[in-house]
Amino acid sequence: MPKREPQKARECWMRIDIISAVPQLLGSVLGASILQRAQDAGAVEIAVHNLHDYGVGQYRQIDDEPFGGGAGMILKCEPIFTCIEKLQAERSYDDIIFLTPDGERFSQSIANELSLKRNIILLAGHYKGIDQRVRDMLVTREISIGDYVLTGGELPALVLVDAIVRLLPGAMSDAESALSDSFQSELLDAPHYTRPAEFRGVAVPEELQSGNHKRIQAWREQQALEKTRLRRPDLLQG
Repeated sequence: MPKREPQKARECWMRIDIISAVPQLLGSVLGASILQRAQDAGAVEIAVHNLHDYGVGQYRQIDDEPFGGGAGMILKCEPIFTCIEKLQAERSYDDIIFLTPDGERFSQSIANELSLKRNIILLAGHYKGIDQRVRDMLVTREISIGDYVLTGGELPALVLVDAIVRLLPGAMSDAESALSDSFQSELLDAPHYTRPAEFRGVAVPEELQSGNHKRIQAWREQQALEKTRLRRPDLLQG
């Protein structure tokens, strides 16, 4: 992703470093919408690091065959250690997070927690996996976005970044919006409507047009509870 000069000469609220073997997968998402606006506003600094820049030997090798045989290639220790230790020499990090299917399941509560951190590193795996010594010696947390396998950790890393950054002060013009999203109250969000008040014979619920804030809030809470009961009853069992 091309480096952009910050538009505001002040320290960012948070810094996120992403280490990737295929950084070209990240640029279009990080450079658009709320994520770009958050960077321009000084809410977050996002730096992408190409693992090939730290590769071993003349050909910048970053992977090798697994000991013991088997299919696939494994990301090597040396490039990852070199990159992370370089970053650690520049600043301290609260977490070094490896995106992996066997990590803890990502949730809104984890996003809320991570949004309070100062500096984090996201390590996107690729190929068959990474050398276990990286996980044992460097990684402080392992996170999964679901019970399925992707080509690499770049998409999960983007999911984390998006979920975290939108919670940072100054990232969204309407601060209340992020706090009222689904899962913030451990319920799914209520239905939303906008103009026109009637479309093809279907009208916006009377409660939302009433102008009575208490009535509107009660309707939204009831709708959120009912939707959660129907679609995600597991959220109500806690």
